[in-house]
Amino acid sequence: MRASGPLCPIFAARKLIVMNLIAELQERGLVQDIMPGTEEQLMKEMTSAYIGFDPTADSLHVGSLLPITLLMRLQRAGHKPYALVGGATGMVGDPSGKSAERNLLDVATIQHNCDGIRSQLERFLDFSSSAPNGAVMVNNYDWFKDFSFLDFIRDVGKHITVNYMMAKDSVQKRLETGMSFTEFTYQLIQGYDFFHLFNNHGVRLQMGGADQWGNIVTGTELIRRKGGGDAFAFTCRLITKADGSKFGKSESGNVWLDRERTSPYLFYQFWLNLPDADAAKMALVFSFRPVAEIKELIATHEVAPHQRALQKALADEMTIMVHSEEDLAFAKQASEILFSNTSVDALRSLNERQLLEVMDGVKQVRSAAAALTDGVDLVSFLADSGVFSSKGEARKMVQGGGISINKEKVTAIDFRLTVEHLLNGKYTLIQKGKKDYTLAIFE
Repeated sequence: MRASGPLCPIFAARKLIVMNLIAELQERGLVQDIMPGTEEQLMKEMTSAYIGFDPTADSLHVGSLLPITLLMRLQRAGHKPYALVGGATGMVGDPSGKSAERNLLDVATIQHNCDGIRSQLERFLDFSSSAPNGAVMVNNYDWFKDFSFLDFIRDVGKHITVNYMMAKDSVQKRLETGMSFTEFTYQLIQGYDFFHLFNNHGVRLQMGGADQWGNIVTGTELIRRKGGGDAFAFTCRLITKADGSKFGKSESGNVWLDRERTSPYLFYQFWLNLPDADAAKMALVFSFRPVAEIKELIATHEVAPHQRALQKALADEMTIMVHSEEDLAFAKQASEILFSNTSVDALRSLNERQLLEVMDGVKQVRSAAAALTDGVDLVSFLADSGVFSSKGEARKMVQGGGISINKEKVTAIDFRLTVEHLLNGKYTLIQKGKKDYTLAIFE
C-alpha cells in the first residue's frame, strides 16, 4: 500500500528545478560534508543521484527514514533518485561506524532482504517510467556477480592506493580491534558502484550519512582517475537523540517500517513519546512541512509542552507517510482505549487482529481457559500468574480500587473472572493503576 500524501507533480525536466535542495537541507540542519560544486550542479539541471541501502534485514527501520526522506526531497525538487540495494556489498559488510565485523549473510537471505527493501521503497518514491525524474531501483549484485576477483583488482584496485584507503576514518577506527581484508575492500566496492552508475546511468551525485563520507569520496576519486568527469557528493549529519544515543530504537529494539515487525500503533506511539528536545530536532529532519511552519509548531509547543502539539503533529505525519490514514485513525483509537476511560464496549468492538495490535508490547500471561467455567478468584489469579508477587499485594491493590478488568474498575474483593470477561473468546485486559497493563490469554 502506498503511503497517503501525493508526490509533487512531475513536469518536463527544464521546469523541475524550483527549489534549492541544499539550502533547504542546510536550513533543517542536515548537511554535514559537501563537495564543491554540488549545490550549483543541483540548481543547474535535473541531476541523477543515489543512496545505498544495506540489506541486513528484510525491512527498513526508523533509522532508514533519513535516506528515504532525502530521496523523497530530491525527487520533489525535480531530480532523479536512484535507490541502490546492496546485494553485493551486503555480502562484504560496511565497517563504517562498526566496532566489530558483523556476520556475513548467505545469498538467499540477502536476496530475500533486498526484495523486502524494494517493496518498501516503492511506497515512498514515484517509480513511474514515463516521468523524466521517475525513481530507479538498482541492485549492485547485478554488475558484481560476473566480475572476477582478478578483473576487479586489475580494473579498480590499481587506481586507488593503499595509503589513500588507510587514511579513511572508517579504517583508522578499526585498526586497534582489527579489520579483515574483506571489510577493507568495502570502500573500493562502494566506489565502483558510483563509477558504474556514473558511466551507465548518468548518476552524478551520491548522498548518504556522515559516516559514509570516506566511502563516497572514494567513488568520486575512482571516477576522476578512471576516466574523468565531474561527480559530486554530500552527506547528512547522523541523527542522534538528545542524550547522544542512536535514534530509531525503542525499549524493545528497532522501530521497523514493516507493520508485522512494528505495528502502526507502536510506530505512532514511538513518535508521540519523543522527548521535547528530540521532537523539535526530528520534526526538522523528517517532516515535509515548511521550515517556517515547523518553527511555529515548536514555538506553540514551548508555550504549552504538556499538550504535546509538536509530537502529535509529527506522529500523525509520519504514521500516514509510512502506513496510511486508516492506520493513523486506528492508532489514535488504540491510544484512546489504553490511555483514557474507555468503556468495555470499545474493547469488544475490536477483532482479534486489532486487539493484538493495540496490545503489541503489553506484558502477557497465560492460563487455562477451563478454569473460567466455574470462575477464578481474581486475587489468586493475579498472584499465581505473576501480575503481583503475592496475594497480599494483589488484595491490597484490589481493595484500593487500583485494578480494572477490561477497563471496568473492580470494586469487590471476592471478584471472580469468568468466560464473560473474555474478549474475542480468549483475552482479558488487566490494568494496574493508570498505565500498567497485562493481557491475560486463556487457552
